[in-house]
Amino acid sequence: MKVIELRGIQRSYTMMSKGAAPIVVPALSGIDISVGAGDFLSIMGPSGSGKSTLMHILGCLDKPSSGTYLLEGIETSCSSPDTFARIRNRKIGFVFQAFNLLSRTTALENVELPLWYNRSIPRRNWKERAVSCLREVGLENRMGHFPAQLSGGQQQRVAIARALVNDPAFILADEPTGNLDTGMSLEIMGLFQALNEQGKTIIMVTHEPELAAYTKRVITLRDGKILADYRIAQQGKALEDLAQWKQNRDREIKEPGGSVCIS
Repeated sequence: MKVIELRGIQRSYTMMSKGAAPIVVPALSGIDISVGAGDFLSIMGPSGSGKSTLMHILGCLDKPSSGTYLLEGIETSCSSPDTFARIRNRKIGFVFQAFNLLSRTTALENVELPLWYNRSIPRRNWKERAVSCLREVGLENRMGHFPAQLSGGQQQRVAIARALVNDPAFILADEPTGNLDTGMSLEIMGLFQALNEQGKTIIMVTHEPELAAYTKRVITLRDGKILADYRIAQQGKALEDLAQWKQNRDREIKEPGGSVCIS
């Protein structure tokens, strides 16, 4: 089953300059992508390659200048603003680099937030769904904590739980480990891999090849076009690499005799 199908997607921006003719700047030129259910792909490319523009179109935050975007068979390009907003809420789970949690609400309340805009789910079921998603990301013991009481990795887990709460067609993650250290980054990638093994479709925008190696497929953009689209021959195991990273870290802070170095 195809979750996403892009056909001939083009996006151009018009730059206006006083006293000069408008300049049309192409950002995407003829993008064709199909994403099946249960896929896990990363989108890469240098600055100016069109990554952000493609992400905005995939996330229904922007519309293409021309072309077709089918999301679970539904044409999104001609949708009204209200329909566009409903698609974003119910079909797409967003995970951002900066977490974007509300600081004065608990983890549970942050996860419940998208349900306020989904009238198809009765309010009596909100807490149950939010608790289930927090349990899925391993934060069942942190539901009453505020973001400031959580580590960066835990905050990103809350954000992932929030992305899951409406059972979206796919998760769209924009540089999801950009604010995390190596250990926390590997934890988040391990969580994404676990969710993908359960059948979740995930699209991740990243500039780090070592993170893309944990996905199943890599699409590379350059100058608004697809430069490469290939399957990872041997997908990395994030949790195995996390265990090795922890061993190496612990070894580095100990002297040969096993005592901890204090500087």
